[in-house]
Amino acid sequence: MVQAWEVLMYLRPDGGMLQTGTDYEGIEFVSCEPFTKQEYENAFVLVEAKKAKVETDKAAAKTSAQTKLAALGLTADEVAAIVGN
Repeated sequence: MVQAWEVLMYLRPDGGMLQTGTDYEGIEFVSCEPFTKQEYENAFVLVEAKKAKVETDKAAAKTSAQTKLAALGLTADEVAAIVGN
């Protein structure tokens, strides 16, 4: 679930606003360019998609690493023991 603060950071990474609650009406634009209610609502979908892609990329990287280790005849636990983690 996407949080309102994540949407605000997505839309205005440099900040410049205050928010009371999670509704658009609770946003006070102090020192940034305002965005519309529609942009705010659409950003929830965009942020959710971005988070899903990050998780998919992490899973793919982990699978790739496990495949490479398996080709070497090693497990992640064995590599961790070798490097001291």
